[in-house]
Amino acid sequence: MDNSRDFHQRKGRFAYEGLDRVIHERARLSVLTSLVAHPRGLRFGDLKEFCRLTDGNLSRHLQVLQEARLVEISKGFEANRPQTLCRITPQGRRRYLDYLAVLEQVVRDAASAARLERGPRSLRKLAPA
Repeated sequence: MDNSRDFHQRKGRFAYEGLDRVIHERARLSVLTSLVAHPRGLRFGDLKEFCRLTDGNLSRHLQVLQEARLVEISKGFEANRPQTLCRITPQGRRRYLDYLAVLEQVVRDAASAARLERGPRSLRKLAPA
């Protein structure tokens, strides 16, 4: 057996323990991605639109992220109207980037498995011209 096969057949090789359960949920991944793209933060209403969530759904996911110290929420007023600003924390940014690194490994492993299964010629057929 060659070394690459030994590597891929190690116990726990595909466990992907770095796929953080708090982040991995679709809505929370959307929230964090939006906040990473807007490091100064987003108003609640803008975040709701970006993620296509209801007020209650976004509130609940923000609560989970805040309890995990991934986001911070500040409330204030703008033009005499209440405003809620959501920002990713430094810890949240680190955990998000670590999560992405693991997700990239999942994609590399899946692509490698697909190449082995199909062979290089069939992959060329799938590539856009």
